[in-house]
Amino acid sequence: MSKEFVIGERVRVVTLPPYVKTAEPMPMLRPPDVIQLGEEGVVVDRRPGGYWSVRFARGVFLLDNQFIESVQAIANTESEAEATDERSHNVPLEQKYIVDPS
Repeated sequence: MSKEFVIGERVRVVTLPPYVKTAEPMPMLRPPDVIQLGEEGVVVDRRPGGYWSVRFARGVFLLDNQFIESVQAIANTESEAEATDERSHNVPLEQKYIVDPS
């Protein structure tokens, strides 16, 4: 199943590809170090074959959907983890651990 993104959505690079292709009318292959692991960009266009045109600081590149993920999904996961953490801190100690009265 391929990931779906919305045009204008912020995405983050989760794995560096062996090379990147520019999203120009005459595409060129570039070394993978033009983008950084964890770098965020904005989805500009959807291309055939599961490729997404993503604008980064150093240009617009075509990336397969396996190399990127939504920043919103990451933020939701982190906020859920923080909420779980906060709830566990607000529970009285007696409820957190089984206390043996003997």
